[in-house]
Amino acid sequence: MNQRNLLEVDWSKIPAPIDDGAAAHLVGMAVPPVSLVATDDTSVTLSALPGRSVVFAYPRTGEPGKIALVDDWDMIPGARGCTPQTCAFRDLFAELKAAGAAHVFGLSTQSNAYQTEMASRLHLPFPVLSDEKLALTRALNLPTMAVAGLTLIKRLALIIDDARITRVFYPVFPPDRNAGDVLAWLRENRV
Repeated sequence: MNQRNLLEVDWSKIPAPIDDGAAAHLVGMAVPPVSLVATDDTSVTLSALPGRSVVFAYPRTGEPGKIALVDDWDMIPGARGCTPQTCAFRDLFAELKAAGAAHVFGLSTQSNAYQTEMASRLHLPFPVLSDEKLALTRALNLPTMAVAGLTLIKRLALIIDDARITRVFYPVFPPDRNAGDVLAWLRENRV
């Protein structure tokens, strides 16, 4: 399938993911001291960051005009929507910060080189972290899916307060509403 426009999606035609319980263990967990490379040429250790961080994870962003990873990508529950989710966090970035997020990060298992191109193309005001080696994914036992021989993180968002996960948004659907849901929660739960 050719991905002409990654942002215009009729969510009524996309299967919604179900809550399989794969993220139920995360609330209350301490974030392990795993260092990840970021699109701003830094190395980020989430456990070392003071204050409140928002981390939204997604399987993988696409490229306009490029072929999807697999022909039935859109029919995999929770697969479609990484670019709309990312752009929603971009568009609400200032409001997320004003609502108490000291840090905002995207996260996927894609390479830093790919994510750096994507971050530039989408004009992201926050870094995207690469967990290409699955270090954080495995340490937290994040929900994953296997597609085309790759291990991809299922879409979710984490609120981390001083290295401890205090809120998990999972499953996330539709993806473009995730940033708004996180923002609403931040406003109701200021620290």
